[in-house]
Amino acid sequence: MHNIHIYILIMAIVTYLIRALPLTLIHKEINNQFIKSFLYYIPYVTLAAMVFPAILYCTGNTVTAIVGFITALFLSYKEQSLTIVALCACISVYLAELVIG
Repeated sequence: MHNIHIYILIMAIVTYLIRALPLTLIHKEINNQFIKSFLYYIPYVTLAAMVFPAILYCTGNTVTAIVGFITALFLSYKEQSLTIVALCACISVYLAELVIG
């Protein structure tokens, strides 16, 4: 018989250890530029890896999803706000759906 509470407890311990061990084991400042750069970009890479597959399949049509993605990339490159980027990407997907059918 499976006990869900044991699974949750084990997951909590593993998650806590992954976050707490670096704080307890590394006492001095990290001076290596490669490691600093690597740690700096981890949140962005993780977010991109989680979001990108959802972008391609969220509309049910890959072509309209790519239209929205390209719109979002372009506006992000032009340093528009997140609200503008999201709104324009949604509008471009909507218009592409109307055109493609």
